[in-house]
Amino acid sequence: MAAALDVLGIGNAIVDVLARADDAFLARHKAAKGSMNLIDAARADSLYRDMGPGVECSGGSAANTIAGLASLGAKAGYVGKVRDDQLGQVFAHDIRALGVAFTTPPAKSGPSTARCLVHVTPDGQRTMHTYLGACVELGPDDVDPDQVAQAQVTYLEGYLWDPPRAKEAFRKAIRAAKAAGRKTSLSLSDGFCVDRYRREFLELANGEIDILFANEAEILSLFEAKSFDEALQEARKLPGIVALTRSEKGSVVVNAKGDEVHVVDAAPIKQLIDTTGAGDLYAAGFLFGFTRGRALAECARLGGLCAGAIIQQMGARPQVALREALQGQLG
Repeated sequence: MAAALDVLGIGNAIVDVLARADDAFLARHKAAKGSMNLIDAARADSLYRDMGPGVECSGGSAANTIAGLASLGAKAGYVGKVRDDQLGQVFAHDIRALGVAFTTPPAKSGPSTARCLVHVTPDGQRTMHTYLGACVELGPDDVDPDQVAQAQVTYLEGYLWDPPRAKEAFRKAIRAAKAAGRKTSLSLSDGFCVDRYRREFLELANGEIDILFANEAEILSLFEAKSFDEALQEARKLPGIVALTRSEKGSVVVNAKGDEVHVVDAAPIKQLIDTTGAGDLYAAGFLFGFTRGRALAECARLGGLCAGAIIQQMGARPQVALREALQGQLG
């Protein structure tokens, strides 16, 4: 059966608030640079009061990837939970305006729509504090097996493993994709997330997931490795495709089934502005190529182009359609 969607993303529906910060701000709030920290509503309010002027835009790891795919011209869908409040309306409007199929009903009660406070330091690094809010209400009833069956790839974010009901939705989506003969993909999301769920993520990577995305810190954590080369050798033993991003060093893609190893340079950039969303947009470019039958090295090149484009602006959603910004480079 032909797929109605190229990629269906399932993740935390979040509105980002981005602001410039310095190292003193991070130290004052005991935040490790480059980390993602889950916080409660009271801490979210406290941090927000201490932040400088902010820019609000829709976010969420898997949602950013889906936005990137839509920006490339792919057919995409998204599943994520918001509340019927102002930020929920903002999120729904933004993702639908991109042409993404988003039909998850908003929660009528309970926590407010999730928000992520993103502190961007002068070196372009981003440190995040996330209040999950309504995201914790995402459950298996929000996953439609028929919609999963209509997508070539179902893409999941590791952050979903935190809320228990979202974890159930995650597993339901994997089962539905496998039953329909479709592919599944997982982003490990964050090294601290991997630390919390290493054993479970290893189980997923060893048979449930067809395409695994990780950055250097995440793959080191997954295998408790001392070096990237050690982690790479372990990644080569996994049964599926593994795409490893290394910032300015580019990416490495391995596929045990074809005994493939591809080392791909990073795309050149003019100026680093903000690394928020680099991994999300790499996944977008990679999956755009994959769903079009491109070779793995070419998928990695496309991922690098999209990551390079997003780090030259503030925020994790493309401000100019990628199919236009990268015209002539998409192949």
